Amino acid sequence: MSSPPPGLRRTLGVRDAVVIGLGSMIGAGVFAALGPAARAAGTGLLPALAVAAVVAYCNALSSARLAARYPQSGGTYVYGRERLGAFWGYLAGWAFVVGKTASCAAMALTVGVYAWPGQAHAVAVAAVVALTAVNYGGVRKSARLTRVIVAVVLAVLASVVVVCLTSGRAGPGRLDIGLSSGAGGVLQAAGLLFFAFAGYARIATLGEEVRDPARTIPRAIPVALGIALVVYACVAVAVLSALGADALGRSGAPLADAVRAAGVPALVPVVRVGAAVAALGSLLALILGVSRTTLAMARDGRLPPALAAVHPRFAVPHRAELAVGAVVAVAAATVDVRGAIGFSSFGVLVYYAVANASAWTLDPAPRARVVPVVGVLGCAVLAFALPVVSVVTGAAVLAVGALAYAVRWRSPAP
Repeated sequence: MSSPPPGLRRTLGVRDAVVIGLGSMIGAGVFAALGPAARAAGTGLLPALAVAAVVAYCNALSSARLAARYPQSGGTYVYGRERLGAFWGYLAGWAFVVGKTASCAAMALTVGVYAWPGQAHAVAVAAVVALTAVNYGGVRKSARLTRVIVAVVLAVLASVVVVCLTSGRAGPGRLDIGLSSGAGGVLQAAGLLFFAFAGYARIATLGEEVRDPARTIPRAIPVALGIALVVYACVAVAVLSALGADALGRSGAPLADAVRAAGVPALVPVVRVGAAVAALGSLLALILGVSRTTLAMARDGRLPPALAAVHPRFAVPHRAELAVGAVVAVAAATVDVRGAIGFSSFGVLVYYAVANASAWTLDPAPRARVVPVVGVLGCAVLAFALPVVSVVTGAAVLAVGALAYAVRWRSPAP
């Protein structure tokens, strides 16, 4: 009698899950999304951050409730399939894999821009190859490396906040929250900033590698989101006080420019190293999440079944990780950071709209449905407030995925 195929191992506790979520969020938000968001919102950057946080909070609560019910790899792909039907699960999974692949490319390019601006694309590809190798060695190794990365990044961010807020050159008047770009600009910025909050999805997609997932995941998601929100708010206030909204929107490396404007140019190399490390942490967690969703879809036949293989020694979906790494490496060699952020935000907002719709079915009580309803509406508004190119491209990619489903999978997956 043959032995069963190898499976994933439950090795992560609450602290590990929180760290993986933080590693994904902090790198994305602080170093990549603040500049584009400031360009869209102008002086409305802080209100945009608040709007993004409210939508993210609703998504986090819905995801936590669903993860406790369905502690499997795949996140909203699984929730949509189980609560709404096979097509909606597939659409969520497709949106996540495509959108987060763009996120991976954006994070890899952020590493390159901060580490070696003249060779950003080459550095990005090298970072993808290196972190794919780390993930191949097992999720525990990834969690340990992420813990070190998060500690380094938080120390660097604390230094930036202190330097900017204590500098005599900082201007409190730059924190004016008047809506210079109007409500549309604030909503567009909130959609871009949502890119920064979406990292807690990585916790849910690791459902088969978390110990006691029904208890661990609902605890880890809000903790990670809460810590990230506090960090974002502190950094946004500090950088705005040093640069102002206009200069922040024009900056390609806003934190480095902020400490330079605060009169401490000696800290610029430290900030650049911290930014590169933060983006590496985000990229590491993103590859983990995308490969696990790919695994879940491959198990159901929605992606090539060969991608469902689990390594007998390392207990990781090694073929899915290698495939994701290869696609991200190609994207990192060719795409633009700002375009990748908008496209990724659209896909991930669709993903969370399906999560909230799935959570709406869990409990018929009106009070239990308030958060999912706010979450669905918030995701829809932010998705269509994004730049037109991002909306059109994202909608076209989702349409291609839906067409593929209609052609190939009219009947439920085996």
